[in-house]
Amino acid sequence: MKITNLLVLALLCMGCQKYSTVGKEELSDKLSYVDPFVGTGYHGHTFPGATTPNGMVQLSPDTRFIGWDACGGYHYSDSSIIGFSHTHLSGTGIGDLGDVLIMPFTGEVHTQYGDAENPDSGYRSRFDHDNESAEPGYYSVLLKDYKIKAELTASTRVGFHQYTYPASDNAGMILDLTTGIANNKNLENTIKIISDTEIVGVKSTKGWARKQHVYFYAKFNKPFRYTIYGNDKVVEGKTYTGKHGKAVLQFATSEAEKVQVKVGISSVDIDGAKNNLEKEINHWDFAQVKTEASGRWSEKIALIDANSKNEENLKIFYSSMYHSFIAPMTFSDVDGRYRTIDQQIKKDTQNTAYTVFSLWDTFRGLHPLMTIIQPSQNQGYIRSLLKKYDEGGLLPKWELMGNYTGTMIGYHAVPVIVDAYMKGARDFDVEKAFQAMLEASQYNEDKEFVAYDPVVKEKMMPMGKYYNQTLGYIPADKENESVSKALEYAYNDYCIAVMAKELGKMEIHKKYMERSKRYQKYYDPKTGFMRGKLSSGGWREPFDPKFSQHRKDDYTEGNAYQWSWFVPHDVEGLKDLMGGETYFEEKLDSLFTTSSQLAGEHASADITGMVGQYAHGNEPSHHIAYMYNYINEPHKTQYMADYLLQNHYSATPEGIIGNEDCGQMSAWYILSSIGFYPVCPSETTYAIGRPLFDSVSIQLENGKNFTVKTINNKIENKYIKKITLDGVDLKKPFIDHSDIMEGKTLEVTMTDEPMTENIFM
Repeated sequence: MKITNLLVLALLCMGCQKYSTVGKEELSDKLSYVDPFVGTGYHGHTFPGATTPNGMVQLSPDTRFIGWDACGGYHYSDSSIIGFSHTHLSGTGIGDLGDVLIMPFTGEVHTQYGDAENPDSGYRSRFDHDNESAEPGYYSVLLKDYKIKAELTASTRVGFHQYTYPASDNAGMILDLTTGIANNKNLENTIKIISDTEIVGVKSTKGWARKQHVYFYAKFNKPFRYTIYGNDKVVEGKTYTGKHGKAVLQFATSEAEKVQVKVGISSVDIDGAKNNLEKEINHWDFAQVKTEASGRWSEKIALIDANSKNEENLKIFYSSMYHSFIAPMTFSDVDGRYRTIDQQIKKDTQNTAYTVFSLWDTFRGLHPLMTIIQPSQNQGYIRSLLKKYDEGGLLPKWELMGNYTGTMIGYHAVPVIVDAYMKGARDFDVEKAFQAMLEASQYNEDKEFVAYDPVVKEKMMPMGKYYNQTLGYIPADKENESVSKALEYAYNDYCIAVMAKELGKMEIHKKYMERSKRYQKYYDPKTGFMRGKLSSGGWREPFDPKFSQHRKDDYTEGNAYQWSWFVPHDVEGLKDLMGGETYFEEKLDSLFTTSSQLAGEHASADITGMVGQYAHGNEPSHHIAYMYNYINEPHKTQYMADYLLQNHYSATPEGIIGNEDCGQMSAWYILSSIGFYPVCPSETTYAIGRPLFDSVSIQLENGKNFTVKTINNKIENKYIKKITLDGVDLKKPFIDHSDIMEGKTLEVTMTDEPMTENIFM
């Protein structure tokens, strides 16, 4: 979504833009505002199926397996469904999972899923959105080719299918273990028929997660006859073990007969999958499970009570709340057993093991959001990260299904830990956490840690750390993405310095504060950008700040325009480096007003949601609009926050302007629409933006409520005229975490004119 220079010039001149509002009275049930289809179009990569908060199971339709827009298994533009699988990722930029697929059918048996261009070539079925619906914990669709109504719901570890068949002597289901998102390499497929209503097995794969195991136990409410296939050939007997297993289950149905199947899954073993099913759903009441899933979502959604006459904004807000609680996902069974990174089975009945930590994204907004609305849950995430440190040898960068992937850069478990600690949420082993953070920041070729191939090993211990440690900077001709890595290392090191000071470790504090200033070495005053510095001491040439070559240049999923602002921990220092406030402001203005055109034939597809060269669709830009607050120009932050809220989100399938990234895009909307954002997680400060709602009340775990009230709140009134905290005028455009935890009231009076004279005096 691009914006012209002329339009953004209106931004800087403080012009107004009109938006429509919905006059309908606010619905009492906040859950009704959630639309799981938000983000399933464009490049949002979300899925619409049934899951529960932090669920192990995400039972959802798959419409495609290959390509960037197949990462969630479903894309709203598609018109046929392959089947319904039990594991999915929410908004990632790499595909995996889509495990244990079931597809109902009538008529001719197909063992291949066929082509989207010709659905009749396989067992997939056409569908249309008029006969499709979804709500938290429930999904339904009519499979047109079979005239079967599919309904899905779930508990934490069990997927519950309900298929309403027409009358047929040739009805059935296919259980396909060979398929999966990204067509990962199958290491093992096992299918075993236990009885005429029970099937068990395992699917082990090598993909983004190098060693992933999904054990399953499936229980049917109707007897079936079966045929097992291995490599698409009929297998005699009741068991198949190989790499390409499928089972076709057949039965006769009467008109409108409901055939149900419950599928428990586990990373541990078949007994774990069966136990998960029997403990969580020991009956056949589909409606009850749906109601229970809805109730669990209601508890999460109710943590924030937002009120507005604008129904569209409420739909975006509560759909964002929904997306913020999908990941990290539960990884331990009901008995506390779970699979470790070193492929051992351990048991912990006190602490849930979690998986799917998209830390490069979620340290920025999602985890800070959790420090407000569910700090106990966030501390559980940290304890799980520390388990992975114990069992794998290092803190994860991007952990998936009990695997280090090494994906992305930096060591962003660090700000998650420090941010929680500095906000008083310390229910974890602090000394262990500090030691783990130090090790994450250091290059140590003798460090033993679990990596199942050389690629992951190199990513977990990159040479960028070595150069940063030995040379004090990262040469661009020695290390890919050197500028982005260096800037993120500097920020991560600042977080370590902050915690070191709190723990009284002053020598470490001093050392890491020095390391946090190394961003200065990459700033070129002649061009005004952060640039790649060569081992010879010169700058990489030629240089174009708009140039991008995806994951093969000096910047990660971006260019110099976006990355030159990643110094969230030292805005004052960056301001001085750029030559003072005047130039800083001019440079910041130019980011939003320059052409959105990118240079380079292979520019990163992640650079989306453009406003000039600001890219809201990718996380490195997320703090930048709030930097005007640091130069006494808060009205520009208010304008930009308003612009991004109004133009880069919608309650539609295309409503997320880039990869959702496990809740980060949604967390930005939640925090920003309430009226503030954490520019520098690890600090307790939030920068004020533009509150979007008439009132917001946050239910805190300590029993208090933090409230934001917006006076004179109209769509054209995007600027703050007056702001008070518990009745006292705010002296600066920031609040502290303690203000929230004390249950204070932030009252904001809006106007349609920019307050160019600073109201924070």
